[in-house]
Amino acid sequence: MSGSSAGSGAAPCRLVHYFVICGIDTETGLEPDELAGENLEQSPLKRTFKSKVLARYPENVEWNPFDQDAVNMLCMPKGLSFRTQAEPRETQFHSFIITKEDGSRTYGFVHTFYEEVTSPQICSAMQTLYQMHNAENTSSNPPSTSSSSSSSSSSMDSLASSLDEADSPTTSSSSSSRRPGGYDSSRDTLYVSKALCLITPMPFMHASRRFLSQMHRAVTDSSAPPLPLESYVHNILYEVPLPAPGRSLKFHGVYEPIVCQRPGPGELPLADFPLAETFSLLGVENLVQVFTCTLLEMQILLYSQDYQRLMTVAEGITTLLFPFQWQHVYVPILPASLLHFLDAPVPYLMGLQSKDGTDRSKLELPQEANLCFVDIDNHYIELPEDFPHFPNESEFVQELSEVLLSFGISAISGAPPRTRTPGSAPGSAPSTPGRERRTAVLRQLEDDGRNGNLAGEELAVLELLQGNATLERLQALTKRTGVTVARVDALRARIKGQSIEGQGGRTAAEEEELRNAKLNVQLREVFASRFITMFADYEAFVIQSAPDLESWLTNREQMHNFDKASFLSDQPEPYLPFLSHFIETQMFATFIDNKIMSQWEEKEPLLRVFDTRIDKARLYNVRAPSLRSSSYQRCSVLKEAAQAIEQRLMKIDHTAIHPHLLDMKIGQGKYEQGFFPKLQADVLNAGPSNNKWSHRTATTQRRKDRHRQQSEHLTLDNDLKEKYMQEARSLQKNLRQPKLSDLSPAVIAQTNWKFVEGLLKECRMKTKRMLVAKMGREAVELGHGEANITGLEENTLIASLCDLLERIWSHGLQVKQGKSALWSHLLHYQAREEKLEQQQAESPVSNVPERRKSESSIGMPFLRVSLIQDMRHIQSMSEIKTDVGRARAWIRLSLEKKLLSQHLKQLLCRQALTKKLYKRYAFLRCEEEKEQFLFHLLSLNAVDYFCFTSVFTTIMIPYRVVIIPIKKLSNTMTTSNPWVCVSGELGDSGIMQIPKNVLEMTFDCQNLGKLTTVQLGHDNAGLLAKWLVDCVMVRNEITGHTYRFPCGRWLGKGVDDGSLERVLIGELALPNAEEDSGRGCRTPPLQRSPSQTRRISITSMSARGSKPTSAQIQEAIGEAVNNIIKHFHKPEKERGSLTVLLCGENSLVAALEQFFHHGFKSARLFQKTVFVWDFVEKAVAYMESADQMGDLQETAEPLGMTCQSLCHYVNAINSTRRNIGKDGKFQLLVCLGARDRLLPQWLPLLVECPVILRMYEDTAQLRDRTTVNALIGVVETLHDFPITLEASLVKGIDL
Repeated sequence: MSGSSAGSGAAPCRLVHYFVICGIDTETGLEPDELAGENLEQSPLKRTFKSKVLARYPENVEWNPFDQDAVNMLCMPKGLSFRTQAEPRETQFHSFIITKEDGSRTYGFVHTFYEEVTSPQICSAMQTLYQMHNAENTSSNPPSTSSSSSSSSSSMDSLASSLDEADSPTTSSSSSSRRPGGYDSSRDTLYVSKALCLITPMPFMHASRRFLSQMHRAVTDSSAPPLPLESYVHNILYEVPLPAPGRSLKFHGVYEPIVCQRPGPGELPLADFPLAETFSLLGVENLVQVFTCTLLEMQILLYSQDYQRLMTVAEGITTLLFPFQWQHVYVPILPASLLHFLDAPVPYLMGLQSKDGTDRSKLELPQEANLCFVDIDNHYIELPEDFPHFPNESEFVQELSEVLLSFGISAISGAPPRTRTPGSAPGSAPSTPGRERRTAVLRQLEDDGRNGNLAGEELAVLELLQGNATLERLQALTKRTGVTVARVDALRARIKGQSIEGQGGRTAAEEEELRNAKLNVQLREVFASRFITMFADYEAFVIQSAPDLESWLTNREQMHNFDKASFLSDQPEPYLPFLSHFIETQMFATFIDNKIMSQWEEKEPLLRVFDTRIDKARLYNVRAPSLRSSSYQRCSVLKEAAQAIEQRLMKIDHTAIHPHLLDMKIGQGKYEQGFFPKLQADVLNAGPSNNKWSHRTATTQRRKDRHRQQSEHLTLDNDLKEKYMQEARSLQKNLRQPKLSDLSPAVIAQTNWKFVEGLLKECRMKTKRMLVAKMGREAVELGHGEANITGLEENTLIASLCDLLERIWSHGLQVKQGKSALWSHLLHYQAREEKLEQQQAESPVSNVPERRKSESSIGMPFLRVSLIQDMRHIQSMSEIKTDVGRARAWIRLSLEKKLLSQHLKQLLCRQALTKKLYKRYAFLRCEEEKEQFLFHLLSLNAVDYFCFTSVFTTIMIPYRVVIIPIKKLSNTMTTSNPWVCVSGELGDSGIMQIPKNVLEMTFDCQNLGKLTTVQLGHDNAGLLAKWLVDCVMVRNEITGHTYRFPCGRWLGKGVDDGSLERVLIGELALPNAEEDSGRGCRTPPLQRSPSQTRRISITSMSARGSKPTSAQIQEAIGEAVNNIIKHFHKPEKERGSLTVLLCGENSLVAALEQFFHHGFKSARLFQKTVFVWDFVEKAVAYMESADQMGDLQETAEPLGMTCQSLCHYVNAINSTRRNIGKDGKFQLLVCLGARDRLLPQWLPLLVECPVILRMYEDTAQLRDRTTVNALIGVVETLHDFPITLEASLVKGIDL
């Protein structure tokens, strides 16, 4: 956390690296700050002027070079601020963070106060500005102040001006009250802001804050401080060390001692920003949701008037991520001059300062599709659409609320905003909310008192309230009437406790610090324990494939580091939506990388703590099943964590050297009240030479260096290793941190270029990941057909692709319109195309008819590929309410149709439109990158997605059905009345009559999902009631998916097996070459209904040559049963159709048909084919007659029951009103037998039946006991699984 630790001697072990003073440079005078985008119509006192770093001590620290621009910008993000004696001039404290490009961080703590301007030049310059401003205002008196912003060209400029507009109404009113002038140097005193700043390697916020406020007090006090200020600055810079891990340290400020402590190696890392404030500002539920957005690496924008609040919330959230670390752009305070960073098409966590009264609606943000907007001051958040909830969210919120309540902090909502003037507090309204509010104000006053933020009179008010006799009497009265005033009691108990402890040697401020530290660590432990529960087993899924660090770093991009699929399959169902997104993030990838690298180098500190915690949890739980269940486990280490901190703060381990007189010339460092003196640089730029701790740390540093060099010799050359490490860490990270200093156009262009490269790289990684995930599964399944992957992981990957496309489309926008940049672009395109269409329609040129296949062949009419048509489909979906939702639906639809790349290419080829909407540096205007991007998207056409059909399950979809008869026979038409019923994974269409002699129809129906079966039949009316059908084609008119349902059989009485109705099993058809237009290859087909050839080979004697052998039949049965078992072992959402495995080609029914046909005497007696069903019927008839004659009475009871069940099922099938034919009946018997686990019991009955001797040859497998017993064993393995049958199979069967 402390940045790089290179350098020698005591270097990295100092508590403070720099002491900095920022303010107005009297040499250069007033310089307006153009970058801050202020408009000149504001009164001069409200304008922004450039601040300068006036002094810094020491000049430079080698291991942490001073970044002057960044420090100046963040010390005074708004530049200098001027006031007159008539305006409030309260001091302010805020923190900031500078993240270097390698990810290391430096913290800054700033105390800002107002100092009188003594330079006459600056006073007269301000007066001149005022005179000019007044002259302009009187000559042109339009009241509108926002005209400049309305005409601004870019959304960024308008953002800047909208932030400032809010100031203008107040300025006009205040200046009018003091006209003429507003500032008059003869009458008014001018004050300007000045900032004192400490730069530290670690976030010791409380200590820095107290030191700086004591420094300021030393300047404003009526008496001079005990020592010159140089002594204190020198002391904190050179004589106060960083506390050792697990130790506390006391050092001395100007007036009182200051204590800080640092967690030990086994504890959570240092975090000094008060989490209590973060929780009370946002409320627990809001905070948990923002935390979830952060974990999923969305764009997070914090918004507040107060810089310190921005910093507190940002640091609070990132602290809670342990053991993970935010890997993207992190700028908790975004200076006004850097607003263009909000254009960054990458995940970010940024803080934006709001001006008084600025309305959120005026804030024009470049992109909001993936944005989490946090309005801190108004305690409300705006979340991105559809993101998953954190696991066990409600129990988690409950546990956090209890921790807060145990410290007396209400957790229901954000606490009331802090008020500076508590004049209204001592009201005596009896209503509860009033009393609640009063005690809250009391508590805040008290907290402020402890932080040293209260003026004398406010403290007096507090004392008055505490010792107020009336209040005492009121409270006694309420107690007698049974009303409790818990808050006041708690308050009194705390005050009492403090006075006792105060006597024990701890000040109120120390007490508050201890309380904050204890609450911080307890809240963090609750978060940490959630991750320990969720990732207790993560190590088992880390893939350690490389032999050494060098080979791992070189092949890092190609390697899989974590077995995501297995990890997810091991998790409780409710966790999956969150976890499947989270394990795709950069922070998780980096965490796993660190784990793998820990084989070869020292463990990263956060990882070390986390692994220790997991080992400890294992020790207690002995891998109890509770770890994998979704039941909530509370944090069990709250007490220990708080005790460790308390012990450190009670017993101080180390006291630093006291400040002392320095070797300064007499007369220097003289005191002038209210002015911060010019410090003497020569004594502050060098530290003492004989410092005992600097010597101690120097030797340990040397020892560490020696050790490091040896270990590096063993692995690889140091420079090379450093290069590899940097490359590995920067992998996938697009521009970790923007540079805060140099803002020349060239640098901004360079930054945008990095964004473009980053986006392209991310697109490559994402598409590759999607292909690997999809093909990996399919490759495994190629052997047994079904290549069906819906499911969680796929959904997550598609959602992240949608996010990426939104980010690409919002990069470099000229003007933002709507929340989705992609949809907005599509709407512009649609408007232009429709206008062109209209013009063409009006022109007299004859329209070309829609192309169809040659009329001679019956088939599916051609479906035109149209970007606009797809948009219209989405626009007509009433379920989708927002632009972001529409854009996502359109992406999913295009992906399913394998048109995403083609559509986007078409959208972007309208270059005039792209130029109008995007700036020159935008990704979409970088030709080469754009081409590569479209090429990566084209690769997704290699696999089948059902990401639209499977997500929008309730929409109405038009379907087209085409029935294709076998042409060579004249019976293409039938006199009977045909009907059809289409079924899919989500339901069926119901029976629909087909108009006579029409072979094509369309119907609208709620989404059926992937289509599985078609029932086709007719009513056998008229003379030509026989119908020979080749297949049925059904197409989803929105997604274009076409399914083929092969038939190849007759439908009619007295022909084939006498069936008037068939259940056909579907397969997804390949797109035709003409409409494919380069959409790429596809995955293997699903299984389908048995083809004509299979039926004939089984039923006719003529096809003897192609009959399967005994071994082939047994293998087919084994394979069919195996496929069903595999089906049930897949996650439920990824199983696909069971009907296909039961009745399709290579299915259980098909395999058993082959088995029953082996050696079957199906000779055509008088041209009549005998079917297997005939054998079943004869066997049943024999059993029933035997039963009546009493032959079965001697048999064992269970056998008799089995006989009855077989007879019952066969009779039920025969008595159904459906005309499903003999093969259909046999199929139904097998399916029902498999469902009800009766097949293994029925087989012996059929074998024992004397009918078998008449109908089967001696060599038949059915007459071989060993084979039959083997078959029974195989079929019995299905008993472990709940087989459910599709409605289309069992319709009309009453069992």
